[in-house]
Amino acid sequence: MLRVASLSAAALAVLIACETPAADTGPAPRTLAAAEAVQAPQTALEALAPYYAQLDYDAPIATPMVPLPARDAVLNSIAFGSCNTAEREIPILSAIAAEDHDLFMYIGDNVYGDAYSYDASLPELREAYHQLAARPEFQALRARFPMVATWDDHDYGMNDMGADFAFKGFAETLFLDFWGASEDDVRRTREGIYDAHVFGPEGQRVQVILLDTRFFRSGLTPTPERGAVGMERYIPSDDPEQTMLGAAQWEWLEEQLRQPADVRLLVSSIQVHADGHGWEAWRTMPLERDRLYNLIDETGAGGLVLVSGDRHASGLYVRDDVAGYPLYEITSSALNMSYRDENNEPGPHRIGDMYAPVNYGVIDLDWEGGEIALQIKDETGNVVREQRISLSEIGAR
Repeated sequence: MLRVASLSAAALAVLIACETPAADTGPAPRTLAAAEAVQAPQTALEALAPYYAQLDYDAPIATPMVPLPARDAVLNSIAFGSCNTAEREIPILSAIAAEDHDLFMYIGDNVYGDAYSYDASLPELREAYHQLAARPEFQALRARFPMVATWDDHDYGMNDMGADFAFKGFAETLFLDFWGASEDDVRRTREGIYDAHVFGPEGQRVQVILLDTRFFRSGLTPTPERGAVGMERYIPSDDPEQTMLGAAQWEWLEEQLRQPADVRLLVSSIQVHADGHGWEAWRTMPLERDRLYNLIDETGAGGLVLVSGDRHASGLYVRDDVAGYPLYEITSSALNMSYRDENNEPGPHRIGDMYAPVNYGVIDLDWEGGEIALQIKDETGNVVREQRISLSEIGAR
């Protein structure tokens, strides 16, 4: 229960508009250091920090999950999904729980809690998390598999928002609280929820890299022809000042890609390869996408597969011209937010047709056979799309 009045959008505007401190009726500062100490906050995060420091709220926390696999544990099957609302049943989670997986990845739009009230205490997001925590099918999945997670826009706080979202600091706190991040988790001491894990011994080592494509992301370039095929909402921009990940996360990602691993799952909440639509995707920032491709190539990060969601439809993609080996991508969406039976958008890098009804993804690792199966499964667990890849084909070591 909140015992502190929520901060309105108007109050926030006053906070972040102040470039200089209010007039002080007391003695003027006697030193430069004293003057600097009373400088006005320079960002919304700084302005809101005192408010959040004294905010008393009912933190939404997911039910306990199975502990993450041990660092030397061999992973054979990883399931993942995106886009589920807790406002209605999520029966597909029961189909996932009936299978044998070593890990489940929630890769964005895990709840729909958009801050339509623009209330700094984010009541919509908190309520959405509470609803998901109470869902019996979600509780059963938590009890069945260990989980890792990243966010997308609707569990970040607002549709399509990036770095300009004023309440992102508190959204990060809610995310870490809900998913059970420990008090000493490094994400509690820095901005952004990007994260990485390594499991398995040498020869069967799996690295899971979870990107944050929200906290630092620059604004997108709006389309001049809203709704037109291929440019429905946004168009690509060559602005060199735009960033998808921000400087600190780019540096961190390079460090991660230089770590030893046999298979790497690089999780981006939004699609990387897709060029056939004008919604959110890495294509909106081609310079940043090229930077990602070049980084994968320059670091020699073999065995990498891209994992994405967001699109309310699933698909398999590949590019053989960007990383020194065929770079595959598997997109799975949505767990219970499907909008159509078919999605026929253009897909120059796509393998086969998309699958638009509710679905989830599975990455099956056959270490003995030296093969990965990228699978899209329907609500009953049947495989509806599949791509098999040899480990040697993608440079796994």
